[in-house]
Amino acid sequence: MPTLSSIHVYPLKSASGIAPDAADVERRGLAGDRRWMLVDGDGTFLSQRSHPRLALIGVEATNQGLRLTAPARPPLDVPRPDAAAPAQTQRVTVWGDDVDAAAAADAAHAWCSAFLDTDVRLVFMPTSSRRAVDANYAVQDDDIVSFADGYPLLLTTTASLADLNDRLDAPLPMDRFRPNVVIDGADAWAEDAWHRLRIGDIVFRSVKPCSRCAVTTTDQQTTERGKEPLKTLATFRRDPATGKVYFGWNLIPETAGRLRAGDPVEVLERGAPPRFGGA
Repeated sequence: MPTLSSIHVYPLKSASGIAPDAADVERRGLAGDRRWMLVDGDGTFLSQRSHPRLALIGVEATNQGLRLTAPARPPLDVPRPDAAAPAQTQRVTVWGDDVDAAAAADAAHAWCSAFLDTDVRLVFMPTSSRRAVDANYAVQDDDIVSFADGYPLLLTTTASLADLNDRLDAPLPMDRFRPNVVIDGADAWAEDAWHRLRIGDIVFRSVKPCSRCAVTTTDQQTTERGKEPLKTLATFRRDPATGKVYFGWNLIPETAGRLRAGDPVEVLERGAPPRFGGA
């Protein structure tokens, strides 16, 4: 039986992640996942697509908020902002969605701006904020998501990465794909046919394959970029209709609970996998 190999939480969107042994699952995803985000002067989100140095920001969740670390920068503790204070609340935009957010203290803006060498602001998504998932794929009207690109969780499997790495000149680590849950013990690409699954005690809908971008070509330790894995994925994981390439699947939780590394994975519903091809 497949099992949950590892869990990954990214408190700050596009920054480095943490890998706890266990994590709570909420309606919008793993507890604490992508509840913080950096925005520009217009309130539009930043990511590694345009700012690869985000990968070098280390993040640790604290009882009060976050601790940020980065090369050649002193650590900074960032208190969680008070979303009830009107002066600290603003509208921000992530992938065309306008979302209510609470601004962090000025010291956090200055720290992040200095490291990225551009003017940015750090914001937090309070519990009261609601952002809907893509209506084209959500089964339930009340499905919500954090500042993640579009869906509450991303699933990948070790077997699919192994198959991809067999096709590459040099293997790549799983962190290139920034998953939330990694499954071991399944056949390569078996996840393409998983429509509904249970991990531990929690049931998820697998709603959409994840199209991949330049972030996957970014070394998460050095920020150097190359052509892989997009070049190779395009030879066998390309949608002929859109030209996009895919690795991993987006999940929406149906129930809440706690995930633990080592949890069994049971596929509840299967269906026909998408038909991918080559470039």
